[in-house]
Amino acid sequence: MATGRTVVGPTNKNKIVVVMGATGSGKSKLSIDLATRYFPNSEIINSDKIQISKGLDITTNKISMSERRGVFHHLLGEFSSEFSPSDFRWVASDRISDIINRNKLPLIVGGSNSFIYAFLSNRFEPGLDVFNESNPVQCISKELLYNCCFIWVDVLTPVLNQYLFKRVDEMMKSGMYEELEEFFEKNGFSGANSASRHSGLRKAIGVPEMERYFQKYKNCTVEEKCRLYEEAVREIQENTRQLAEKQIWKIQRLREAGWDLQRVDATEAFTAAMTPGNTKIPVPATEIWEKQVVKPSVKIVKRFLFE
Repeated sequence: MATGRTVVGPTNKNKIVVVMGATGSGKSKLSIDLATRYFPNSEIINSDKIQISKGLDITTNKISMSERRGVFHHLLGEFSSEFSPSDFRWVASDRISDIINRNKLPLIVGGSNSFIYAFLSNRFEPGLDVFNESNPVQCISKELLYNCCFIWVDVLTPVLNQYLFKRVDEMMKSGMYEELEEFFEKNGFSGANSASRHSGLRKAIGVPEMERYFQKYKNCTVEEKCRLYEEAVREIQENTRQLAEKQIWKIQRLREAGWDLQRVDATEAFTAAMTPGNTKIPVPATEIWEKQVVKPSVKIVKRFLFE
């Protein structure tokens, strides 16, 4: 076994690693780096509430099979029905027990902080939204069901927004348009007053925005279609930006409540990755990611496992 790789053993019972962060911040990439290069007995449990649902893999930005690099992922595209925080608490607990009993390291990875809180909190109350601003931060429980190591992958807002806008464009060019076109042909439109508009995959960013586009575009001129498409893309970008903003606020609220979240800064790596190729960059983005994100995270996790 290569130097630096850690095998999870009996001394690590009931220890789990949680990789948190806003959408697009590199959580999946970091978790795969950790699982394949340093902690080979890891298995990943997805904690993104939209990615739990089957279908629309491009639109929901599920990590592809090739990107998983052989790491087993739980709760990724497994369910067709609505999945609540209480459901996640019950199902994820069962998966965690199985992973730990096999002497493997569970990595909880995803941006749905309501799911993470529901799963880990010792005093979870399904009817209480601890992320509602009208509720005091003291309502957030600091008592956790597991011994947790939290890694918060953070990217400064202007840089993250630039990346998210670019990512939406790339997703549309990589099959998101065709995927949603097929989805609406198969499932139809939700209707203005339909409850289905607010359930399952239809809540995913990109679905309602493109639904309005597909409802209108057939009888439009080429110029009108282009305008409607550009409007839909801008709306997807803005809604993605708002989602990231809300996710970061929730993470900060957990930190304020006393959760020990270890922040790693991926800003410089993202900046380098988005810099045009003809610009001279002192250090490639991959090297910056390795130095400023992967290595600090490995150090945090190793200290946690051996303490």
